[in-house]
Amino acid sequence: MTFTFQKAERKKSRLRLGITGASGSGKTYGSLLIAKGIGGKVAVLDTEKGSASLYSNVHDFDVLELQAPYTPERFIAAIDAAENANYDILIIDSITHEWNGSGGCLELNDEIAASKYRGNTWSAWNETNKRHRAFLDRMLQSKMHIICTIRSKTETAQQESITGKKTVVKLGMKAEQRDGVEYELTTVLDIVHDGHYALASKDRTGLFVDKDPKAITVKTGEELLRWLEKGIEVQPEMVEDPEEAAPAKAKKPKQVEQDDIDFMVMIQACKSMGELAACWQLIPANEKKDYEQAKNEQKELLTNGENA
Repeated sequence: MTFTFQKAERKKSRLRLGITGASGSGKTYGSLLIAKGIGGKVAVLDTEKGSASLYSNVHDFDVLELQAPYTPERFIAAIDAAENANYDILIIDSITHEWNGSGGCLELNDEIAASKYRGNTWSAWNETNKRHRAFLDRMLQSKMHIICTIRSKTETAQQESITGKKTVVKLGMKAEQRDGVEYELTTVLDIVHDGHYALASKDRTGLFVDKDPKAITVKTGEELLRWLEKGIEVQPEMVEDPEEAAPAKAKKPKQVEQDDIDFMVMIQACKSMGELAACWQLIPANEKKDYEQAKNEQKELLTNGENA
């Protein structure tokens, strides 16, 4: 096989934006303002019980209210429908449901484990991972701009204002999706509940990194569009299906490799000390130190649950 390097050139691209925040932080509203700034025909995939339609005065858009079960395949089908209808922007509000909603990946994995693996949840992840990966790949390969909101686990804290008055405020903490989902996105904006200010936790555009938190506006979408439009046009490529192209004799049954297993998810899915111990035995010795903290945290959760 011959490998050839070529001069790197910036290409025009489609937006892959994540907006995280606690309930009421302004994720849906901010998404619509950005879509308005980008311009074009907008569709909203609403899993939040019709909350997007409350902002119909912000910008013109069409909505599909997706109900449970929130399987990866139903999200994929909705993305296909939006693309076939020639929408320019799709807002998925929210992708949290694909992970931990009713019928989402966490629930699916338990069902697969019970039906195929005698309750062995970590073995079931070999199937669930593929379904989740297919959803992410469909988002990344879409011809539309994709804006996805992600719920954050809500935590309250007491803060003191500059006047000395103490108030209890909501804080958006850890995003409720699979760990590492942010690596798939161009930019991730975390919205602080108080004041609806956004701060980038990841930014490939350079528009938000090392900048003070600021409110999302229509101008935010306009700035993103200018960045996306810089570069050369991307020529469509004909992608050959590797399974169809390969001769039948070359196909071999796929073996489950260690690299296919997400040990962090396995640890967090353990529901008993016995499962946790068995899971720990599966992790290679040279990798155990990377998961020591996660194991101890899960052990503490299980212990507290048994003593409750």
